[in-house]
Amino acid sequence: MKSLGLIGFGQFGRLAATHLADRFAVGVYDAAGREDEIAACGLKPVSFDDAAASDVVVIAVPVQVMEGVIARAAPLVRPGATVIDVASVKMLPSQWLAHYLPENVHIVPTHPLFGPQSAARGLAGRQLVICPARGDQHLKVAALGEELGLRARITTAEEHDREMAYVQALTHLIGRSLSGMNIPDETLKTQTYQHLLDLCGLIGNDSFELFTAIQSLNPYARPIADEFVARAAGLLAEVRGD
Repeated sequence: MKSLGLIGFGQFGRLAATHLADRFAVGVYDAAGREDEIAACGLKPVSFDDAAASDVVVIAVPVQVMEGVIARAAPLVRPGATVIDVASVKMLPSQWLAHYLPENVHIVPTHPLFGPQSAARGLAGRQLVICPARGDQHLKVAALGEELGLRARITTAEEHDREMAYVQALTHLIGRSLSGMNIPDETLKTQTYQHLLDLCGLIGNDSFELFTAIQSLNPYARPIADEFVARAAGLLAEVRGD
């Protein structure tokens, strides 16, 4: 059984470990410690060095600290190993992985379009975006994803970020704004309003760190967000006669 080193044991790291533990010998490192939590999940706590020296290395840390983690791991990664990231943006992580990791290492940037909340009922039908960067191991990652019930989609990091400016950055901006308003679950609600409540439920528990990364580290996100805010303000000004 191949070894898998998971660096980062946040919400998504836990989800990933749960679904991969019967397919790999999983070792987990987390900068915050959490050895007891890792062990309580039936996983093996390991050092950073051991995680980085695994056959497959999965980097599941916030994008804001990812470059430093990649640089630290680079001299420890084995020749022929596969390094995967699961960041919500893809252009920057892809550049960092290609810059720091040796040429004899496979690089597979990915973005699972789901999290603990949206995957609560299982992985079937959820999307896994793969942006091949180096080597051919992205094909095995895609095959594994499909074995888990995911729908694997292969595209470029640039196209991913372009689409996510709408699909994720705009959605999270709307959902987090509504969540901050604490919109109530009214009796006289429409199905459309229920969709807004559902959006709040899915996004409301995501960290502000994730929201910041989605909005500020995707080069295509800001123009979309600015246009949305401007159009909303323009509509209100029009109907109010401002």
